[in-house]
Amino acid sequence: MFLKVYTTNLGFQSNPVPTSSPIFNPRTLPFKTPKLFESSSSHRNVFVYRSNVVDKQQLVSFNEPENQLIEALIGIQGRGRSASPQQLSDVTRAVQVLEGLEGVPDPTNSSLIEGRWQLMFTTRPGTASPIQRTFVGVDFFSVFQEVYLRTNDPRVSNIVRFSDAIGELKVEAAASIKDVPFRLLGDEAKGWLDTTYLSPSGDLRISRGNKGTTFVLQKKTEPRQRLLSTISTGKGVREAIDEFISSNQNLTGGETELQEGEWQMIWSSQVETDSWLENAGNGLMGIQIIKKNGQIKFLVDILLGIKFSMTGRFVKSGNSNSTYEITMDDAAIIGGQFGYPVEMESKFNLELLYSDDKIRITRGYNNIVFVHLRMDGLKKK
Repeated sequence: MFLKVYTTNLGFQSNPVPTSSPIFNPRTLPFKTPKLFESSSSHRNVFVYRSNVVDKQQLVSFNEPENQLIEALIGIQGRGRSASPQQLSDVTRAVQVLEGLEGVPDPTNSSLIEGRWQLMFTTRPGTASPIQRTFVGVDFFSVFQEVYLRTNDPRVSNIVRFSDAIGELKVEAAASIKDVPFRLLGDEAKGWLDTTYLSPSGDLRISRGNKGTTFVLQKKTEPRQRLLSTISTGKGVREAIDEFISSNQNLTGGETELQEGEWQMIWSSQVETDSWLENAGNGLMGIQIIKKNGQIKFLVDILLGIKFSMTGRFVKSGNSNSTYEITMDDAAIIGGQFGYPVEMESKFNLELLYSDDKIRITRGYNNIVFVHLRMDGLKKK
């Protein structure tokens, strides 16, 4: 059974709400932050993620195959537009596994399909509808689909949420369940949309369109997804990190080692200075490469194939199981096979606040809090 919809209304709504934070005061100094950022305790735990986390806001319940898909989605930028070949392969494999399992039978007739769904991933955005092509690949915006079929006036709406202050763009359509294609936004988007998997919990949905597009949508997102979404918007990030750490306080122990691999810095609590060399040398931009032999490297693309590289060493501090002493002392500007040495040195402690195979939160140089995203896939077991 397929869903047939006819566009009836396209509108723009502005729903401003207060954006002031009760936790972070605008007058707070750059390196003075509350809660997580101002712990007075000499002992701090490192929190390691496990599945089925109980969050303060909502309980997220996914089975193991669904968790595999969630894991594959973590860290993908632009809802799939900027995914690497490996990331696309991981998502495709996880989607195929779920589609081969028994989800909710006849999902379009189930009450579980109703509600607001957040678009997390889509393939082939260039073949999607105009609203999808314009906004789907922009992480700063949230994209939703509202499905309400069990009413006297069944509706399906696609929504782009810009911000609390600006509002949202909504494309609303009358809907009916038919074994025929649906029409959306005129002739350009003729076709059908088939729900190939609906989770028994009603929190995860996979749909496929006639143009070969795959959509992954969720009603509820797990804590890491919400954290990354907040970082994408750039608002309330410190509060989100504080809440994220607090919600994982029961997950102590586990890996307290710096995991090897390539880690892209996606957020820091300190804005960059005017000196790109200082930023690069202190890890305020670029990629951090961790190796098993205790070597750490900062790597920053400057322009036209020219990179800044700074190599150093890390050793675990004797005062804490989750703190490392970092010494960076081998810097160079690299272009192709040639390098120009740069005389600089930086020493600081790096405290591991949270770690899993995809995300790492640390407190480093000048007490700055960093969020890194793993770029080179999971560690092979």
